[in-house]
Amino acid sequence: MNRAVLGTIKNPCIQSIMAPESIESMIELVAFLGNPGREYTHNRHNIGRLLVEALPFSSTLDWQRKYKGLYANMERNTLLAYQKEMEIAAPVSQAEKPIPPKIHFLAPETYMNFSGDSVYAAASFCKIPLGNILVVHDELELPLGTAAYRFSGGLGGHNGLRSMKANFATGDFWRFRIGIGRPPHTDVAGWVLSDFSPDEKTVLTRVLDSCAQALMHTLVYGPESILPEWNKKQL
Repeated sequence: MNRAVLGTIKNPCIQSIMAPESIESMIELVAFLGNPGREYTHNRHNIGRLLVEALPFSSTLDWQRKYKGLYANMERNTLLAYQKEMEIAAPVSQAEKPIPPKIHFLAPETYMNFSGDSVYAAASFCKIPLGNILVVHDELELPLGTAAYRFSGGLGGHNGLRSMKANFATGDFWRFRIGIGRPPHTDVAGWVLSDFSPDEKTVLTRVLDSCAQALMHTLVYGPESILPEWNKKQL
């Protein structure tokens, strides 16, 4: 069976990076889940990785092979410059929280079902608590054109999330769930590993642009700042 859809294996030797007691956090690490390789690039399962290209600063990131994936980072001042350029307004009644000195970005190259291995490696080295990690992934339970933020919750049969929980020993992390919808048949594995149709790609462009804006807002003001609007948002 294709390794991209195999189940993950828990590593019993890995100790958990504990999440902070409060989820009032600022995101320090964004993990874009998906499968490496050209044959997977435009698959539904890779919508998380596709979001990278929609980010306004995507072309400026210097990607390196580290932590079992592709890794890049951005200094706080650079993020603030994009905030000013994009005129990202502060939320009403939102207490200002300090932006981390550096934001880390990771696209695991371990295949989807071992994504947690890569995220754990980066979080361990960079000393990032689990509550400050945002995992961007495809979501079968949301239709295409819908996206949602969530802290913690179930795994929904998603092997990338299972791998995260297996590595960190908890599911208490932020998720940015981008809908791909369920298939009109029973072959879920074939569905997630197939490309978007031409009609879906029209919707996809709008979705990725909106999600890129939401992610920028999250990095500047924190994930709580776009809730409850993004509990489930039609794009």
